[in-house]
Amino acid sequence: MRRRTFIAAMPAVTLAPAALAQSNSAPPGGGQGGAPMPASDATPAPAWPQDEARFLRPDVQAGDRPVGASFASRTAAYGTHGAAGTAHPLATQAGIAILRAGGSAVDAAITINSCLGLLEPTACGIGGDCYAMVWDPATRKVMGLAGSGASPMGLSLETVRERARNGVLPALGAISVSVPGTVDAWWTLHQSYGKLPWRDLFMPAITMALEGAPVPDMIAWYIRRNLLAFRRPNNGLEEADNALRTYGMADGAGPQTGQVFRNPDLARTYQMIAEGGRDAFYAGPIARTIDAYFRRIGGWLRAEDLARHRSEWVQPHSTDYRGTTVHALGENTQGIATLQMLNMLEHFDLKGAGFQSAQSIHLQAEAKRLAYEDRARYYADPKFTDLPVEWLVSKEYAAQRAKLIRPDRIAPNVQPGNAPGRGDTTYFSCADYSGMMVSMIQSNFRGMGSGLVADGLGFMFQDRGQLFSLQNGHPNIYAPGKRPFQTIIPGFATRGNDPWMSFGVMGGDMQPQGQAQIIVNTVDYGLEIQSAGDSPRWHHEGSSEVMGEDAPGLPDTGLLRLETGVPEKTRAELANMGWTIGDPDGGFGRYQCVEHRRDGNSRVYAAASEMRADGCALAY
Repeated sequence: MRRRTFIAAMPAVTLAPAALAQSNSAPPGGGQGGAPMPASDATPAPAWPQDEARFLRPDVQAGDRPVGASFASRTAAYGTHGAAGTAHPLATQAGIAILRAGGSAVDAAITINSCLGLLEPTACGIGGDCYAMVWDPATRKVMGLAGSGASPMGLSLETVRERARNGVLPALGAISVSVPGTVDAWWTLHQSYGKLPWRDLFMPAITMALEGAPVPDMIAWYIRRNLLAFRRPNNGLEEADNALRTYGMADGAGPQTGQVFRNPDLARTYQMIAEGGRDAFYAGPIARTIDAYFRRIGGWLRAEDLARHRSEWVQPHSTDYRGTTVHALGENTQGIATLQMLNMLEHFDLKGAGFQSAQSIHLQAEAKRLAYEDRARYYADPKFTDLPVEWLVSKEYAAQRAKLIRPDRIAPNVQPGNAPGRGDTTYFSCADYSGMMVSMIQSNFRGMGSGLVADGLGFMFQDRGQLFSLQNGHPNIYAPGKRPFQTIIPGFATRGNDPWMSFGVMGGDMQPQGQAQIIVNTVDYGLEIQSAGDSPRWHHEGSSEVMGEDAPGLPDTGLLRLETGVPEKTRAELANMGWTIGDPDGGFGRYQCVEHRRDGNSRVYAAASEMRADGCALAY
């Protein structure tokens, strides 16, 4: 489809600038995203809250599927030209439309992410950071991009320590805000791999922000939870009015399921970025508004901090796991934890242990505990400290650590290795006709972010700075101009010289645990990509090295949470091994995946999405 045909097929998009001009008379910060219809025109929402007790029935299982895994929620979507899997159906449709219009997978990823900033503000937005891995069919390599912003230069360690609570930074307020890296990451990706004009990529999101989009179940629930926290007394917020106006709807409490949410402030911000590129955000009118806002509320982020920011192309790390090469980003992320876990698990017969068996889950969780001790001890911004990354991801070190795993009992005490001298996220994947595949993850970190929305801009700033350490001598100790430890990690796997899976599992410290489970489910147990994601998951919380994520009062060996679908026999056997079993709490991550296959001379894509949330996967 030609570009002219694509734009003509979306007439509302072409009207976006005019509609923006008409909306410019709205007061600053007045993005009443949920301004409802008059009461006489409103339709009552259905009275079936998803958490109502009569629907919580662990004894009732899903209907029977005549083919495939019995626990799979649906079939993957198949196509030969392109595919996308995202956390929201409208974002997936927008990405597919860009691909159909001749856009690259990178173009589609940027459009998807801009739409999700409106549609899924509980997980992402241009106030946060962004990481990506791209399969480049021209070079036949996996390329990595780190779009992580640094702490403000004017914020000292002494001030940070004064504002800390129980030894960690608070989640809400300006003290945890770092430079948003997302827009520059989009720009950097587009400069190398974009095909459509930059401006066209934002038109779907601008149109939806002006016209509104219905809010699905999970996102509505999370918005209301976050707004409740923003309204609590003594929560650390310098101001909450902008956030409540932007996301609060008519009653200030947030949208109900199916209510139409609008955000004209975000539409205007996207329009500035569409017309002015990344400089509009980092050196232009948006930067000036951000500077003025943080000066007004007594925060520290400044225009100079924004102007200093640049994304970086980085070389991903990789490891071979039973013939599959798994790639991960290093830098200041937790990506190599996935590689560490898989390197240890390679020493055990998981296939022989059995799918969803106590032995299999025990071995995986023990590998997690060991890897996460290193994660908390060593992972940080490599520009500020010399990190032993090659040692951490080496097969030799993994062999040493694997010896610490007892096959029949939980280890009572695990510690990080001795190095030789020297909260919420959105993930999406898309692929295009050329064979390019993009694995992208973007986040405001815990909850919706810091709770702060600059006057009239319509997006919330991240609270990523909460993951800085305040311990003297720690590699991740806070410093001005330093990037905090990052939980967001895209995933990618190749086989031979070909791409295989562009995938990710969202959700704070769940991400490496979830990625490892997807690889184990596909490589060791032979599940296809949809059932690999639908399979019941485990999530281990707690380690001896504190990262500011764990809830207080956890057992010494942490808490192993199991989803409802894990067999009762497995639960009982894990408890006998010494595990403290926790109730499922919804913190098992959210998954998207695009798989690359070959059928003779034809390329085939399979796309899978998460049944635990509001996502959707499509291919064509």
